[in-house]
Formats: sequence, C-alpha cells, structure tokens
Amino acid sequence: MDREADARIMDFDEVDTGFTKEEAVAEAQRCIQCKKPHCIDGCPVGINIPGFIKAIAEEKFAEALEIIKKDNMLPAVCGRVCPQETQCQGVCILGKKGKPISIGHLERFAADSETTKVPEVAKASGKKVAVVGSGPAGLSAAAELARLGHKVTVFESLHKAGGVLMYGIPSFRLPKDIVEDEIAQLEKLGVEIKTNYVVGRSVPVDELLSYDAVFLGTGAGLPFFMGIEGESLPGVYSANEFLTRVNLMGANKFPQNDTPVKFGKKVVVIGGGNVAMDAARVAKRMGAEVTLMYRRGESDMPARLDEVRHAKEEGIKFMTQTNPVKILGENSAVSGVEAVKMCLGTKGDDGRCSFSVEEGSNFVVEADVVIEAIGQGPNPLLISMLPELKRNKNGSIAVNCLGETSMNKVYAGGDVATGAATVILAMGTAKDAARGIDKKLRK
Repeated sequence: MDREADARIMDFDEVDTGFTKEEAVAEAQRCIQCKKPHCIDGCPVGINIPGFIKAIAEEKFAEALEIIKKDNMLPAVCGRVCPQETQCQGVCILGKKGKPISIGHLERFAADSETTKVPEVAKASGKKVAVVGSGPAGLSAAAELARLGHKVTVFESLHKAGGVLMYGIPSFRLPKDIVEDEIAQLEKLGVEIKTNYVVGRSVPVDELLSYDAVFLGTGAGLPFFMGIEGESLPGVYSANEFLTRVNLMGANKFPQNDTPVKFGKKVVVIGGGNVAMDAARVAKRMGAEVTLMYRRGESDMPARLDEVRHAKEEGIKFMTQTNPVKILGENSAVSGVEAVKMCLGTKGDDGRCSFSVEEGSNFVVEADVVIEAIGQGPNPLLISMLPELKRNKNGSIAVNCLGETSMNKVYAGGDVATGAATVILAMGTAKDAARGIDKKLRK
C-alpha cells in the first residue's frame, strides 16, 4: 500500500507501507509450492523462497525469517529494493496466466515482523579476512565469512557503514534505521566494522595484504558525465554527489546540518535508471519543479516500473526521446539546458531501441540545477594502488566464478567487479567470493 503522493512529497518517510499480517498470509497462501521452483533459480543469492512463503502461510513468521537468513542476512533491505519483478517474481509460474506471488513484499514482511536469534557460527578457523567496503557486497561477504568461522574486519571510508544503502538510496525507499538494524545483526556474528578508514591511506596496502584473504567490495562510486559544455557551472551535480549530500549528510536540512546543497526551483535530471528516479524524487521533496530527460523511450528505461510510477505520481515531468547537448549559464550559474529530440530506430540484441538526433530540433528547458545520472564506474583509488590487478575494459576488476582476482588471496565482488548493477546481484557475487575464500583458507 502506497501513501498518497500529495502527502509523501512533503517528507522523506517510506512510500510503501508494506503488507499487513492478513495481507501477507493471504498472499502466501496463493503459492502453489512448485516441485521445481524457478523462483529459487531467479534469486541471485538462492533463498529457499517456497520454504519461507509456506512458513508465512502457516503464520510461522519467525521460522520464515530464519529460512531467509540462511541465505540472505539483509532481508529487510532486499525486500524493499530488489528488482523482484525481473528475478524471482519474473519466473513465478503464476505470472504466466495471472499475478505472480509478491515475493519481495513477503520477504519484507517477514523481516519487519520478526526478530531472530543470531544464526549459528562455525568453529573459529583462526583465519583473518579483510573486507574493503561496507555496501551490499562487502556486508554479504562479511556475513558469509563470519558464519563460516573466520574473523572478519570491514574497512569503510565513510563515517557510516552501508555504502550505497546509506548514501545512494533515499529514506523514502529504504529507511536508514532498517539498514542500521541489519548491520547490527552482522556485528552480532562477530564482524568488526571500522568506519573512516580509507584503505591505501589510513590503512596501508601492506597492512591490508597481511590478512589471510582480502575481499574488495568498493562498488562503483565514480560518476560518469556527458562531456557537454557547461558541466563545470555551479549547480551541476552528479547524482552520486547530490544523493550523498542529502541521504548521508542531511543537506536538505541546511543550515541545521553542515553540508550544503543548492535548492533548485527548476531541476533537470538526466537519465532513466533507478538513480535518476531517486535524484528526481529527492529534488521534488526539496521543493523543486523537476523534469527528467531520457534519450530513449519510456519502455527502454532501466528503472524499475514501480519507481517510474512513483515518480510520475509525485509530479515528475518525463521528457523522453530527449538528449541534452549543452548546459546554459548566466552570471556563473545554471540557467537552462539546451536539448535535442531523438528519433528511435530498431531494437538491438539488448531489447532497447537505437536512436539518432532529429536535426534542427534544438530547444531550451529552463533550469537552475542539473543532476546527471547516466551511470558510474568502479572507484579507482584502491585499484590504482594494486597495479597487479587485472582489469576489464570498463575498468572493473577481472574475477573468475569464485571472485578470485589476478592477485594471490585477493578477491572481489559487487559493482567493482561487474560494473554498476543491482544490490542483490552484488550480494550474489559476494557470496560466491566468500565461498571461494573459505575453500582457499581451508586448504
């Protein structure tokens, strides 16, 4: 159940209020308990989905959460931000002729309605593992390794743990107390989390490599820019910077909080992914009239359908088949965006349309803030200090199926290895790497 748009744009409280007990039980009872559950195959971390749904249907909520946490220590997070519609729910057999089971909402319900004892931890192995980064990949790797009996230390460069869960995703999609509660569960497993530690600076690389194994989960925090004229003007932000300032540092409450950000009256957001939707909806809550520009059609947008729907409900203006070519300035400040209309062509192998510029279609949209949300790449700081690491063409770290890199005892997972992807895919690659590390250490 979503809160009314007119009310929710006035605050940062959660938009989706989730299932009631009665709704959750009724939804769970729709599951036909397939003999060959494709939903498990569709889950990057392999949760026993029919098992936890059956427990909810029988009102055994604590048991449901225990089943989930065997494979996923961040269920309240994943229940809110996973793209279930293209993963577990996307292959639900009921979806072929009707509505698939709302697996994400059920996972969230189990996580929100119950607390469980800390999962069992294996006998101490005597091995120490360093995890760099406390985003979804780092937290997942740390949880798996701790449960396998290894001593885990997580190094986080920012002042709060959580990575993109804290600085990237707004509270109206993922409340920060939810993230903090799930991180606290990891600490109960014995995971030590050190914040304000920049590996390579406050933690020398030699010290890092003194651990028995190292997992790199530094994410994709390097924003991409279009390279058009006017990007250096004050009032032009990457979505990473804009969202970090607001989500992590409370810039929307400046001057009560120390970190400033420009409150735009007319904001243009460039992009069509979830990050673009987040930036647009945050700007709206800060009082702006927001226009979202995307060079393809709406059906090509990589953002989740729910996020597109929520943005529209909240009054975000969508300007599709539109591409900025110049950011205009006046008196050293942003005054507008010059854009062109785009013509769509045939669909490629990825299912998205090609595009070309409609000649002579230039026009100007008034704006005093521009936010670019066109993607991001791996953070280069630590990678540059480990020149032995082989990298892919996109700058990501090259790994095998167990997360092994070209350096002995160094593993990687999440966006730093795959390029920018989803929370749950980062967690899946981190679990694979944790198993690889465990296998190597036990040899």
